[in-house]
Amino acid sequence: MSLNEADRSITEKPWQKVLTARKENRPQARDYIEKLFSGVFEVKGDRCFGDDESIITAIAWFEGWPVTVIGQQKGHTLEERMRCNFGMPHPEGYRKSMRALAQAEKFGRPVICFVDTPGAYCGIEAEERGQGLVIAEHLKAMATAKTPVISIIIGEGGSGGALALSLADRLIMMENSYFSVISPEGCASILFKDSSLAQEAAESLKLTADDLKRFNIVDCVIKEPEGFDRFHMDQSLIDIRREISQSLNRLMRVPADRIVEKRREKFLGMRGL
Repeated sequence: MSLNEADRSITEKPWQKVLTARKENRPQARDYIEKLFSGVFEVKGDRCFGDDESIITAIAWFEGWPVTVIGQQKGHTLEERMRCNFGMPHPEGYRKSMRALAQAEKFGRPVICFVDTPGAYCGIEAEERGQGLVIAEHLKAMATAKTPVISIIIGEGGSGGALALSLADRLIMMENSYFSVISPEGCASILFKDSSLAQEAAESLKLTADDLKRFNIVDCVIKEPEGFDRFHMDQSLIDIRREISQSLNRLMRVPADRIVEKRREKFLGMRGL
Protein backbone atom coordinates (compact mmCIF):
# COMPACT_ATOMS: atom_id res chain seq x y z
CA MET A 1 0.00 0.00 0.00
CA SER A 2 1.36 3.43 -0.84
CA LEU A 3 0.24 7.04 -1.00
CA ASN A 4 1.07 9.66 -3.59
CA GLU A 5 2.96 12.80 -2.60
CA ALA A 6 -0.21 14.87 -2.19
CA ASP A 7 -1.67 12.31 0.19
CA ARG A 8 1.56 12.14 2.17
CA SER A 9 1.51 15.88 2.84
CA ILE A 10 -1.88 15.38 4.52
CA THR A 11 -0.54 12.71 6.88
CA GLU A 12 2.51 14.66 8.06
CA LYS A 13 0.76 16.62 10.80
CA PRO A 14 -0.70 13.70 12.85
CA TRP A 15 2.49 11.67 12.52
CA GLN A 16 4.62 14.66 13.48
CA LYS A 17 2.53 15.09 16.63
CA VAL A 18 3.08 11.42 17.49
CA LEU A 19 6.84 11.88 17.14
CA THR A 20 6.73 15.09 19.19
CA ALA A 21 4.76 13.33 21.94
CA ARG A 22 7.56 10.75 22.17
CA LYS A 23 10.49 13.17 22.46
CA GLU A 24 12.90 12.38 25.28
CA ASN A 25 13.03 15.94 26.63
CA ARG A 26 9.28 16.43 26.59
CA PRO A 27 7.94 17.27 30.10
CA GLN A 28 6.84 14.17 31.97
CA ALA A 29 4.69 13.57 35.03
CA ARG A 30 7.45 14.28 37.58
CA ASP A 31 8.28 17.57 35.83
CA TYR A 32 4.68 18.74 36.11
CA ILE A 33 4.28 17.49 39.67
CA GLU A 34 7.41 19.31 40.81
CA LYS A 35 6.27 22.64 39.34
CA LEU A 36 2.50 22.56 39.92
CA PHE A 37 2.18 21.15 43.45
CA SER A 38 3.62 21.74 46.90
CA GLY A 39 4.05 19.45 49.90
CA VAL A 40 4.25 16.39 47.64
CA PHE A 41 4.31 13.08 49.54
CA GLU A 42 4.80 10.09 47.24
CA VAL A 43 3.15 6.79 48.14
CA LYS A 44 4.71 3.61 46.75
CA GLY A 45 3.68 -0.01 46.37
CA ASP A 46 0.43 -1.85 45.75
CA ARG A 47 0.48 -3.78 49.08
CA CYS A 48 0.35 -6.98 47.04
CA PHE A 49 3.32 -7.50 44.70
CA GLY A 50 5.62 -4.47 44.66
CA ASP A 51 6.15 -0.96 43.36
CA ASP A 52 5.94 0.12 39.72
CA GLU A 53 7.94 3.26 38.93
CA SER A 54 6.04 3.85 35.68
CA ILE A 55 3.10 5.07 37.79
CA ILE A 56 3.53 7.75 40.47
CA THR A 57 0.95 8.25 43.21
CA ALA A 58 1.19 11.11 45.68
CA ILE A 59 -0.68 13.38 48.04
CA ALA A 60 -0.01 17.08 47.51
CA TRP A 61 -1.37 20.62 47.71
CA PHE A 62 -2.64 22.60 44.76
CA GLU A 63 -3.53 26.23 45.52
CA GLY A 64 -4.96 25.40 48.92
CA TRP A 65 -6.65 22.14 47.90
CA PRO A 66 -5.35 18.80 49.18
CA VAL A 67 -5.24 16.57 46.10
CA THR A 68 -4.27 13.09 45.00
CA VAL A 69 -1.89 13.00 42.04
CA ILE A 70 -1.45 10.01 39.74
CA GLY A 71 1.03 10.17 36.87
CA GLN A 72 2.56 7.88 34.28
CA GLN A 73 6.33 8.33 34.03
CA LYS A 74 8.70 7.24 31.23
CA GLY A 75 12.02 8.67 32.45
CA HIS A 76 14.39 10.98 30.60
CA THR A 77 17.66 9.03 30.70
CA LEU A 78 18.14 5.44 29.56
CA GLU A 79 18.58 4.34 33.17
CA GLU A 80 15.34 6.05 34.20
CA ARG A 81 13.48 4.66 31.21
CA MET A 82 14.56 1.12 32.01
CA ARG A 83 13.54 1.60 35.65
CA CYS A 84 10.13 2.92 34.48
CA ASN A 85 9.80 0.19 31.83
CA PHE A 86 9.64 2.96 29.20
CA GLY A 87 6.35 4.16 30.62
CA MET A 88 4.51 0.86 30.20
CA PRO A 89 2.84 0.04 33.54
CA HIS A 90 2.60 -3.43 35.06
CA PRO A 91 -0.52 -4.59 36.97
CA GLU A 92 1.00 -3.47 40.28
CA GLY A 93 1.17 0.08 38.93
CA TYR A 94 -2.56 0.12 38.28
CA ARG A 95 -3.26 -1.49 41.66
CA LYS A 96 -1.19 1.26 43.29
CA SER A 97 -3.24 3.81 41.37
CA MET A 98 -6.53 2.22 42.50
CA ARG A 99 -5.25 2.35 46.08
CA ALA A 100 -4.72 6.11 45.62
CA LEU A 101 -8.19 6.52 44.07
CA ALA A 102 -9.86 4.74 46.98
CA GLN A 103 -8.01 6.89 49.50
CA ALA A 104 -8.90 10.07 47.60
CA GLU A 105 -12.57 9.12 47.62
CA LYS A 106 -12.46 8.29 51.34
CA PHE A 107 -11.03 11.70 52.27
CA GLY A 108 -12.82 13.75 49.60
CA ARG A 109 -9.66 14.76 47.74
CA PRO A 110 -9.92 15.55 44.02
CA VAL A 111 -7.71 13.45 41.74
CA ILE A 112 -5.39 14.88 39.08
CA CYS A 113 -3.90 12.42 36.57
CA PHE A 114 -1.04 12.87 34.11
CA VAL A 115 -1.30 10.44 31.20
CA ASP A 116 1.80 9.47 29.20
CA THR A 117 2.19 5.87 28.05
CA PRO A 118 2.53 4.00 24.77
CA GLY A 119 0.32 1.38 26.41
CA ALA A 120 0.25 -0.99 29.36
CA TYR A 121 3.02 -3.59 29.40
CA CYS A 122 1.95 -6.64 27.39
CA GLY A 123 4.64 -9.11 28.48
CA ILE A 124 3.83 -12.62 29.70
CA GLU A 125 4.54 -11.76 33.34
CA ALA A 126 2.09 -8.85 33.22
CA GLU A 127 -0.62 -11.08 31.79
CA GLU A 128 0.14 -13.71 34.44
CA ARG A 129 -0.44 -11.06 37.10
CA GLY A 130 -3.81 -10.07 35.60
CA GLN A 131 -3.08 -7.06 33.38
CA GLY A 132 -6.39 -7.12 31.47
CA LEU A 133 -8.49 -7.57 34.60
CA VAL A 134 -6.70 -4.87 36.57
CA ILE A 135 -7.18 -2.31 33.78
CA ALA A 136 -10.90 -3.15 33.71
CA GLU A 137 -11.05 -2.73 37.49
CA HIS A 138 -9.21 0.58 37.21
CA LEU A 139 -11.72 1.86 34.66
CA LYS A 140 -14.53 0.92 37.04
CA ALA A 141 -12.78 2.69 39.91
CA MET A 142 -12.37 5.86 37.82
CA ALA A 143 -15.98 5.73 36.61
CA THR A 144 -17.44 5.37 40.11
CA ALA A 145 -15.08 7.57 42.16
CA LYS A 146 -17.20 9.96 44.23
CA THR A 147 -14.68 12.75 43.93
CA PRO A 148 -13.67 15.02 41.02
CA VAL A 149 -11.19 13.55 38.55
CA ILE A 150 -9.15 15.67 36.12
CA SER A 151 -6.88 13.97 33.58
CA ILE A 152 -4.23 15.64 31.42
CA ILE A 153 -2.72 13.82 28.45
CA ILE A 154 0.82 15.20 28.40
CA GLY A 155 2.46 12.95 25.81
CA GLU A 156 1.45 9.54 24.52
CA GLY A 157 -2.06 8.35 25.23
CA GLY A 158 -1.83 4.80 23.98
CA SER A 159 -4.47 2.08 24.23
CA GLY A 160 -6.08 0.83 27.44
CA GLY A 161 -2.97 1.74 29.41
CA ALA A 162 -3.82 5.41 28.89
CA LEU A 163 -7.60 5.02 28.95
CA ALA A 164 -7.36 3.58 32.46
CA LEU A 165 -6.32 7.04 33.72
CA SER A 166 -8.44 9.10 31.31
CA LEU A 167 -12.00 8.34 32.37
CA ALA A 168 -12.33 11.75 34.00
CA ASP A 169 -14.78 14.57 34.63
CA ARG A 170 -12.43 16.92 32.77
CA LEU A 171 -10.09 15.62 30.07
CA ILE A 172 -7.32 17.97 28.95
CA MET A 173 -4.73 17.44 26.21
CA MET A 174 -1.46 19.12 25.48
CA GLU A 175 -1.37 20.41 21.91
CA ASN A 176 1.23 17.91 20.67
CA SER A 177 0.07 14.87 22.57
CA TYR A 178 -2.03 12.07 21.11
CA PHE A 179 -4.78 9.76 22.39
CA SER A 180 -5.65 6.56 20.56
CA VAL A 181 -7.09 3.09 20.95
CA ILE A 182 -3.80 1.71 19.58
CA SER A 183 -0.40 3.00 18.53
CA PRO A 184 -0.04 3.95 14.84
CA GLU A 185 2.51 1.14 14.42
CA GLY A 186 0.15 -1.40 15.96
CA CYS A 187 -2.73 -0.20 13.82
CA ALA A 188 -0.62 -0.40 10.65
CA SER A 189 0.55 -3.92 11.56
CA ILE A 190 -3.04 -5.13 11.97
CA LEU A 191 -4.83 -3.29 9.17
CA PHE A 192 -2.07 -2.91 6.56
CA LYS A 193 0.13 -5.87 7.61
CA ASP A 194 3.03 -3.41 7.55
CA SER A 195 4.14 -1.37 10.57
CA SER A 196 6.13 0.97 8.29
CA LEU A 197 2.79 2.51 7.26
CA ALA A 198 2.35 4.00 10.72
CA GLN A 199 2.22 7.51 9.26
CA GLU A 200 -0.88 6.66 7.22
CA ALA A 201 -2.44 4.93 10.24
CA ALA A 202 -1.89 8.03 12.37
CA GLU A 203 -3.98 10.07 9.94
CA SER A 204 -6.81 7.51 9.93
CA LEU A 205 -6.91 7.15 13.71
CA LYS A 206 -7.82 10.84 14.30
CA LEU A 207 -5.63 10.87 17.38
CA THR A 208 -4.55 14.51 17.64
CA ALA A 209 -5.78 16.98 20.24
CA ASP A 210 -7.52 19.03 17.54
CA ASP A 211 -9.37 15.96 16.23
CA LEU A 212 -10.50 14.87 19.68
CA LYS A 213 -11.58 18.38 20.68
CA ARG A 214 -13.69 18.52 17.52
CA PHE A 215 -15.32 15.20 18.48
CA ASN A 216 -16.01 16.54 22.02
CA ILE A 217 -13.96 13.74 23.56
CA VAL A 218 -11.44 16.21 24.97
CA ASP A 219 -12.66 19.23 26.94
CA CYS A 220 -9.64 21.51 26.55
CA VAL A 221 -6.40 21.76 24.56
CA ILE A 222 -3.34 23.49 26.08
CA LYS A 223 -1.14 25.27 23.57
CA GLU A 224 2.58 24.54 23.48
CA PRO A 225 4.98 27.43 22.74
CA GLU A 226 7.84 27.05 20.29
CA GLY A 227 10.76 25.20 21.84
CA PHE A 228 8.51 23.52 24.43
CA ASP A 229 10.40 20.96 26.50
CA ARG A 230 11.05 20.20 30.17
CA PHE A 231 13.42 23.16 30.38
CA HIS A 232 11.02 25.58 28.67
CA MET A 233 7.52 24.81 29.95
CA ASP A 234 6.65 27.85 32.08
CA GLN A 235 4.06 29.37 29.72
CA SER A 236 2.17 26.10 29.37
CA LEU A 237 2.32 25.62 33.14
CA ILE A 238 0.44 28.91 33.57
CA ASP A 239 -2.31 27.65 31.25
CA ILE A 240 -2.46 24.23 32.92
CA ARG A 241 -2.60 25.76 36.40
CA ARG A 242 -5.44 28.03 35.34
CA GLU A 243 -7.39 25.16 33.75
CA ILE A 244 -6.98 22.91 36.80
CA SER A 245 -7.98 25.75 39.15
CA GLN A 246 -11.10 26.61 37.16
CA SER A 247 -12.08 22.95 36.89
CA LEU A 248 -11.65 22.33 40.62
CA ASN A 249 -13.65 25.45 41.50
CA ARG A 250 -16.52 24.12 39.45
CA LEU A 251 -16.29 20.39 40.21
CA MET A 252 -15.82 20.73 43.98
CA ARG A 253 -19.27 22.32 44.19
CA VAL A 254 -20.95 19.20 42.76
CA PRO A 255 -22.29 16.68 45.34
CA ALA A 256 -20.46 13.33 45.38
CA ASP A 257 -23.39 11.28 44.09
CA ARG A 258 -24.15 13.79 41.37
CA ILE A 259 -20.55 13.89 40.14
CA VAL A 260 -20.66 10.16 39.35
CA GLU A 261 -23.96 10.61 37.54
CA LYS A 262 -22.60 13.53 35.51
CA ARG A 263 -19.49 11.54 34.60
CA ARG A 264 -21.69 8.69 33.39
CA GLU A 265 -23.80 11.08 31.33
CA LYS A 266 -20.69 12.58 29.77
CA PHE A 267 -19.37 9.29 28.47
CA LEU A 268 -22.73 7.90 27.44
CA GLY A 269 -23.15 11.07 25.40
CA MET A 270 -20.24 9.95 23.23
CA ARG A 271 -22.17 6.96 21.84
CA GLY A 272 -23.34 8.87 18.79
CA LEU A 273 -19.84 9.88 17.68
